[in-house]
Amino acid sequence: MSVNTVTASTSSSASRFAPALLSVFFGLFIVGFVGFSPMEVVHNAAHDARHANAFPCH
Repeated sequence: MSVNTVTASTSSSASRFAPALLSVFFGLFIVGFVGFSPMEVVHNAAHDARHANAFPCH
């Protein structure tokens, strides 16, 4: 006799929401840090990377 076991896995919306929220906060931190950085080198590097990727920044 053969017994087949079926298991169902469900992911809650909270387990999908946390990484999305974390990535949004991380992205805002990076944009805020680079955009308003008093260090000229950081700002210029990000500015050049935006232009290299054909992303309009001004």
